[in-house]
Amino acid sequence: MDALWPLLDPWVQESNPNGASGETPPLNMPQAQDKSAIRRRLREIRRAHAAAARRTASQALVRLALRHRLLAKGRRVGLYIPSNSEIDVHPLLSRARAMGSSCFLPIVPRPGRKRMWFSEMGPYPIWVLNRYGIPENRHPLAKRVRAQRLDLLFMPLLGFDSRGFRLGMGGGYYDASLAYLKRFRHWKKPRVVGVAFSDQEVEYLPNDVWDIPLDAVLTEREYCVFPREPT
Repeated sequence: MDALWPLLDPWVQESNPNGASGETPPLNMPQAQDKSAIRRRLREIRRAHAAAARRTASQALVRLALRHRLLAKGRRVGLYIPSNSEIDVHPLLSRARAMGSSCFLPIVPRPGRKRMWFSEMGPYPIWVLNRYGIPENRHPLAKRVRAQRLDLLFMPLLGFDSRGFRLGMGGGYYDASLAYLKRFRHWKKPRVVGVAFSDQEVEYLPNDVWDIPLDAVLTEREYCVFPREPT
């Protein structure tokens, strides 16, 4: 499996995509400032993890995912290539593929668009860096699906709170890709699982009407399910 992965520099640029456009409404300024300050603090917390602790945490994710039966043969699972000191999900992806799950990685759309495609991870990926310096599988024969065709989606994040709200990098790509979950409450796929270090939890995160809450969060310590509001 190691041969499938390029030698990646995990410290890619931290500049956010161009604010709110397309499907993402503009932030009000006070809340935007609040989120900006929280992001700065959470980046510091995430960077502080030593290499040995990161390796241990990555293996713990796999054990907890297996314990809670998140991975299964035939399941369509969305993951991501870690960057900016995000918790490493490579071992999780390797185990998912070994168990027969179909694994998909996000493709950032061109400027002005927000909804992402997810490209299936095959045995011979063709890696291309996107405009944020993150590798994407651009094999011309790779199957691409939208988020609603996934069974499970593991999402990176900067922070989360006890209500299941997630703070990302500010691009709005995941919220736009999952916006149908708010419009069509009967649609239950995918199960949206944030992946983080346990110390990325905060007491309260400011949230906007377009924010898509998590169904659960997976950390090196636990798998925590958030109750959904009745539809």
